[in-house]
Amino acid sequence: MSSSTKGPNRRVFLFLQGPHGPFFNGLGRMLRNAGAEVWRVGFNAGDQAFWFDKSSYIPFLDTLERWPETLSNLIDSRGITDIVLYGDTRPVHANAIELARKKDVIVHVFEEGYLRPWWVTYERFGSNGNSRLMTLSVKQMRHALDHTTAQTPPPPSHWGDMRQHIFYGALYHWFVLFLNRRYRNFRRHRDLPVSKEFRLYFKRLLMMPLHRIQRHWATARVRWGGYPYHLVLLQLGHDSSVQAHSDYSCMSDFLDDVTKGFAESAPSHHRLVVKEHPLENHREPLRRRVHQIAKTHGIADRVHYVPGGKLARLLDEASSTVTINSTAGQQVLWRGIPLRIFGRSVYDKPEFVSQQPLPSFFAAPMPPDQNAYQNYRQFLLKTSQIPGGFYSRRGRRQLLRGVTDLMLDAEDPYQSVLNHNEAWTPQLRVVE
Repeated sequence: MSSSTKGPNRRVFLFLQGPHGPFFNGLGRMLRNAGAEVWRVGFNAGDQAFWFDKSSYIPFLDTLERWPETLSNLIDSRGITDIVLYGDTRPVHANAIELARKKDVIVHVFEEGYLRPWWVTYERFGSNGNSRLMTLSVKQMRHALDHTTAQTPPPPSHWGDMRQHIFYGALYHWFVLFLNRRYRNFRRHRDLPVSKEFRLYFKRLLMMPLHRIQRHWATARVRWGGYPYHLVLLQLGHDSSVQAHSDYSCMSDFLDDVTKGFAESAPSHHRLVVKEHPLENHREPLRRRVHQIAKTHGIADRVHYVPGGKLARLLDEASSTVTINSTAGQQVLWRGIPLRIFGRSVYDKPEFVSQQPLPSFFAAPMPPDQNAYQNYRQFLLKTSQIPGGFYSRRGRRQLLRGVTDLMLDAEDPYQSVLNHNEAWTPQLRVVE
């Protein structure tokens, strides 16, 4: 399409990198059906493989240093009004957001749901530690809820797409590993080589039956143990929430701090249960590190390791939970369980996240204010949390039904509920 065909109110969307799989392609098709013009910039063969409209695909073959100039030219020459991306901290996206602000271009940011696994997060200009939620108090949210008629959307009719998530991750990295010759200048925002990333995803797929058995056995041992326990929720060490929004660079350092605090003050009959992230691909030997750290602090017999899996069964009987800034903290708060975090997070509000020093927390954890958390949760459900998912076919259909009109709306999802204008310019943190 030529930019000369655009009317004064025509929307022109430029897609950058998205979640693994065909979600961005389906979203682009939906926006075209709504009358918008859609383009896609691809940075590697994985991006290209999942964008099926080749006439609107623009390969970026240059070095990262040339990206801001290239993007600026694209915005001007094609009349771009909107940029769409997944995750805001990788360098190509952080550069795009900075440039978009200067050129008055709207940025649509997708992320995994803050209330996952039932929802996807949709915001503008930033997510996680760069989200507008970081500047909003629970009092402001409560006031907004009192003055809105917006309806809370229903939960998804179906959820749970972990197998599809892992499959699309492996397939994406296969394309990058074997078909990326055209993109010689491509540099990943993660430090792990593509070949190793692919092998880890592929191994994860093959080992899923064995991991399921190990997980069920480890979970059963904890639940049948009869002892009070405190839960540690691990994250992926390369996750942008960890790298850009915390002072930790790996899970081992976090585990050492937590285990030390537990050893110092937790009652001697209490146990510490470390739960692995469901998508952990073991680039860091976490199980071995956990046992080494526990032995160092003299509590090897009081620390248990659970390899991934669903969280609910372990949460139901936990005395407290600690994490860096995992979105799983929302499930903790929803159950009224005391929570202590060690990074920047959208749910880090003093009403329901403990501010206690770690030894005091393990000795006598303070529970959250449930009324305040329910206000916060309702505000999210009326604004940025969209039912559906990126990876399963049914989840994508439900997500596309809910998010397309939000993207075409003049106001961001928070502003439509807040009912007043506030100046807001987050300090964007970038994963180098």
